[in-house]
Amino acid sequence: MANRLVRKTAILLKLETTYGVDPTPTGAANAQAVSNLRINPLNAQNVNRDLIRDYLGSSEELVGTAYVEMDFEVELQGSGSLGVAPAWGAALRACGFGEVITASARVDYTPVTDSIESATIYWYDDGVLHKGFGGRGSVEVSAGVGEIPKLKFKFILLDGGISTATNPSTTLTGWKQPKVITDGNTGDLIFGGTYSAGAITGGTPYPSRGLSLNVANAVNFTPLLGGETVDLTQRDITGSIQLDLTAAQEVAFMAAVKANTLNTLSVLHGLTDGYKVLVHAPSFQMVSPSKEEVNAKRLIGYSIRCVPVSGNDELRIVSL
Repeated sequence: MANRLVRKTAILLKLETTYGVDPTPTGAANAQAVSNLRINPLNAQNVNRDLIRDYLGSSEELVGTAYVEMDFEVELQGSGSLGVAPAWGAALRACGFGEVITASARVDYTPVTDSIESATIYWYDDGVLHKGFGGRGSVEVSAGVGEIPKLKFKFILLDGGISTATNPSTTLTGWKQPKVITDGNTGDLIFGGTYSAGAITGGTPYPSRGLSLNVANAVNFTPLLGGETVDLTQRDITGSIQLDLTAAQEVAFMAAVKANTLNTLSVLHGLTDGYKVLVHAPSFQMVSPSKEEVNAKRLIGYSIRCVPVSGNDELRIVSL
């Protein structure tokens, strides 16, 4: 009897130099430290033959155009060294972000519109290797109080086929142990602060339950004869926050919601250089206020929208 185990899974991800061409990721250089895995190994648009015969019964379906879906989560933590790209950087770049490295200082990730990179992913499932090429995806930032901060990735890829294969040895030393989102490890949400060179100046701090953001990229598989692609064609960054506000602050924020007021939003997580992560939205809008209750304490919730200021700048994730 087969004894294949779900937990015996290895995920390798490497950016492609040429779209859809396998760059051959390795366990030593490209392994991902992941959780909450999901794979759809063949999302096929099957075509029913629907034959009419002199008896009842169904016809077979023919496999049509198809692609692969792969979802997983990684911990959001710095690389351990200033100015060194974190292990999750490649996956974020395949979700429509550009990477700028400032030596011995920081690594900034901001959205891009042109020349969006793609990735090859190898998914080893205890003896079976699934390959996906030309992958692009979307990502969520999950940083709720009491939780490990995470990036939640959803990828669509060209079908690269499957084969029997032994799981590779993986090197995960680039993935550093994270700190849980707590009052001691994470700063307040800052409204109205200004970002420059890895730091936020000014602004007003507000106690909160953390931050959730969904980049919500529009990612689609386009079947073409001689040129199948996975395309990223739009993004719509939204999220949610819950704030501990005074009565006067709640009234003022309601006025801001009704006036469609834009503000800046920032949060810094981590205590040690090289292990910090900063999330900054230079222009965000609060909408849909709601009354929330946590341990009989009144909090005020808002949905939020991040909008560009001058283009490709509505969200910044910085490894510090």
